[in-house]
Amino acid sequence: MSNKFKSGIDIRSILNEKSLAVIDDMNKKRSEIVNIPISDIDSFPNHPYYVKDDEAMQELAESIKNNGILTPITVRKKDDGRYELISGHRRRRACELAELKEIPALIIRCTDEDAVIQMVDANLQRPKILPSEKAFAYKMKLEAIRRKVGRHSKEINGDQVMGAVDNTFGGK
Repeated sequence: MSNKFKSGIDIRSILNEKSLAVIDDMNKKRSEIVNIPISDIDSFPNHPYYVKDDEAMQELAESIKNNGILTPITVRKKDDGRYELISGHRRRRACELAELKEIPALIIRCTDEDAVIQMVDANLQRPKILPSEKAFAYKMKLEAIRRKVGRHSKEINGDQVMGAVDNTFGGK
């Protein structure tokens, strides 16, 4: 992200040290990855994807034992101090099988609707997804988009919702 205005002036050059420290601290917290106890993580409500204890899971657990977690999970903090898992259900399960107590996690702030959209999008890249999982995930995403669009306008029509769906799903 550029620190310059359209005029070419560097934003950082016009801020005092205290403002710069606040911005740097906010940016650090926004992108900070922390280790959190696996026992403090709850699954995403109505998670549409199955996590199977199959041979591939055993291979993942063994890889994690040998190499650690290569990609952190994504969570959001809940009101009760626990965490809700947005993406990384297989990695969390593999860590449990590897008998790890903590897992690296990116903690994000987002609405319920954005959490659903992010959870679906993160999991659609998986190579093996059952049609029933995909259908349920798309339904969850569509409902989240409808709620999100509905919050921003009192007079929502089907074309507006479908426009948002097309943009989200790469249509039109």
